[in-house]
Amino acid sequence: MDKKFRAERDSLGEYPVPADAWYGIQTARAVANFPISGRRPDKDFIIAHARIKRAAATANMAAGWLDARAGQAIAAAADSIINGEHHEQFVVDRFQAGAGTSHNMNSNEVIANLANVALGGKRGDYRPVHPNDHVNMGQSTNDTIPTAIRLAALAKLPRLLAAVEGMAAAFSALGAREAATVKSGRTHLQDAVPTTLGREFNAYAWTLRRCAAQLAAARAGLCEIGLGGSAVGTGLNTAPGYIEAVAAELARFTGEPIRPAADLSAQMQSMADLLQLSNGLRSLAVELTRISNDLRLLASGPRTGFAEIELPAVQPGSSIMPGKINPVMFEMLNQVCYQVLGQDAAVALMSQAGQLELNVMMPALGSALFDAMDWLTNAMVVVTEKNLRDLRVDRERCRAYAHTSVGLATLLNSAIGYEAAAEVAKESARSGRPVRDIVADKGLMSAAAFEQLVEQAAIAGNIDKPKPA
Repeated sequence: MDKKFRAERDSLGEYPVPADAWYGIQTARAVANFPISGRRPDKDFIIAHARIKRAAATANMAAGWLDARAGQAIAAAADSIINGEHHEQFVVDRFQAGAGTSHNMNSNEVIANLANVALGGKRGDYRPVHPNDHVNMGQSTNDTIPTAIRLAALAKLPRLLAAVEGMAAAFSALGAREAATVKSGRTHLQDAVPTTLGREFNAYAWTLRRCAAQLAAARAGLCEIGLGGSAVGTGLNTAPGYIEAVAAELARFTGEPIRPAADLSAQMQSMADLLQLSNGLRSLAVELTRISNDLRLLASGPRTGFAEIELPAVQPGSSIMPGKINPVMFEMLNQVCYQVLGQDAAVALMSQAGQLELNVMMPALGSALFDAMDWLTNAMVVVTEKNLRDLRVDRERCRAYAHTSVGLATLLNSAIGYEAAAEVAKESARSGRPVRDIVADKGLMSAAAFEQLVEQAAIAGNIDKPKPA
């Protein structure tokens, strides 16, 4: 055999493995079988799976099932992966064998080879540590992969929640700053009663925090794991006390309240907790899409749009139109949100696609969740930093729109009634004259008094009954 490869053997026969690889034959077969997306495993998922291997080794040593020398070597090898080493050795495509057997064996082989070399052996000669007999002791793909998906999601969740709160805090700061900035409200994209820009921004902040609460509520379900169920949830080939011990180890590693699920079989069959997380991601993406579209409208212009706000320029906007600046950060956020909606649809379909004792769609399901969480986190961070923190407001333009809005006729309802106020609104729309001037001409109140009424209504949200001039 070429010196660049070593020969390994499994139940299917002999197969070449790159000589310098820490992985082994089953990983090499998977690389050849699944040249699909070119995307390797998620970093948090690699670490989560290595933590499971380390926790299992510790629990098996405590039970007297795993020799201390081999167990400590496995733990040390897993620690190196947890600390960021050897991630380039995880080479199986995200679209792979159902349930994730290929990734499970990738981990088993890398850890076994690292352990054996540390103990004086060589790569590919699985003595004294064997990938299946020792690294995978008491485990199955059926319980390690869904547990690793849950642990990886738990690792990502604080970063996502921090990004949501960062954007919400930026909107809250804008809301406080612009609390007295009167502007025209718009419903159906038509003139409505006056409001303030601060109220709009505060509403965005409140909505985002509600989304964060929905996401945070998914945490409890993710902490219930099926590890120890082994094949089909029976606990086959696990040591006494293993189920509780391995969960306790993972709780210690992660700082999360990890605990065995009340029904280990259910955590292999059902992806409901992951679906709940995806539902939260979908809700966040929907709200972010709406908010992005609002800000793009408010920033439209600079001469022919709303132009009530100005988003910081981060790059030239056109290859042909000089000086053009586009709302590129929120355009990017829209695109991310649409992709997340697609990932959520995939998660929903894959969640219902499990059969009997196992959901075999887990590799792609996990990948879809990880992408959605990472994309939203990264997009929200850069939008907040590059566009929200230095957002500028054209207060005079806001005020001008507010005081020329046809919707101001609504403020007359309590003084002259709906029908008469409607006639004022129609006259304003027909003639182009501000409601303020029509009110003054009709002797309802002075122009100055009406302007004061507009400010009061916008900021306070309630008004005294208008007094005639």
